[in-house]
Amino acid sequence: MKEISFININKKRWSAFDDQISKKGSISPDDLASNYILLTDDLSYARTFYPESGVVSYLNSLSSKAHALLYRNKREKSNRLIGFWTTELPLTLYSARKDFLSALLIFVGAFLLGLVSSIGENDFVRVILGDAYVNMTLDNIAKGDPLGVYGMSNPLQMFFFIAYNNIRVSIIAFLFGVFTPLGTSIILVRNGIMVGAFLSFFFQFSLGEVSAMAVLLHGTIELSAIVLAGGAGILMGRSLLFPGTYSRKHQFVRGAVEGSKIIIGLIPFFILAAIIESYVTRHYNEMAVWLELAVIVVSFALIVFYFVIYPIIVHNNILKQKDYEQTTG
Repeated sequence: MKEISFININKKRWSAFDDQISKKGSISPDDLASNYILLTDDLSYARTFYPESGVVSYLNSLSSKAHALLYRNKREKSNRLIGFWTTELPLTLYSARKDFLSALLIFVGAFLLGLVSSIGENDFVRVILGDAYVNMTLDNIAKGDPLGVYGMSNPLQMFFFIAYNNIRVSIIAFLFGVFTPLGTSIILVRNGIMVGAFLSFFFQFSLGEVSAMAVLLHGTIELSAIVLAGGAGILMGRSLLFPGTYSRKHQFVRGAVEGSKIIIGLIPFFILAAIIESYVTRHYNEMAVWLELAVIVVSFALIVFYFVIYPIIVHNNILKQKDYEQTTG
């Protein structure tokens, strides 16, 4: 598309949006978020095809104004909170999809490394999981309750400890993005190797299926959330390394804000995972296989829908709105 055509198609919407955000308060949070994502799409397109054009500077300026208004501190209202979960966060998730994929690949690679490295190497397992944990697990295996660790504590105390620990790990994975994506990658590799070594240890005692099913009861949500937190850290680190046409400081702050929203969005999922681990996983030996599978499938569907499918739906709806405005405009 020629630059003049690109401008003619979109200038009416840009001008209207500029007028709205200049008046402040005359645009709803949902409309602000929707128009902001459209604007960033336009900016990305302009950078690619018209990098030396004045339209890039104009869109940069307009998106900066919108960004400042979008994240200005203001009183949270019920509709604002709903908008966060239904529009704002899904759009952030969509824009970070490549960062999530990078985090997933790093975690899976580390998991496979831990799995393979632990085969026949008891010393490796002890280094990764610790002597105390390995010895306790060996005792539990001898008692016929290989994953008895999940039933050793009071459920309520276990819930608070697990929820706190998982949220802490996610925040650390995110904050390590300050040291570029490499910092977050280290956390993902560490956790991936631990999970791989853990499962490999049980496979050596022909308990791989039992341990995998038990871990996936809560781990489907828990491990997915840790990977997503890693994606938030990679997003922040990437913003620092590759600021594009923005200043490095501006882009880093923007990445930090976007990543923080993702971490906030993960907290309910960590709490849900902690509930399952504290109150459900302890009964792994008594649960029917179909019930275990039901919990795992529902958990997986929840993660895939909200973090993969729903963001695509929200983004596509906004694109349809953009196409409609261009057609009718």
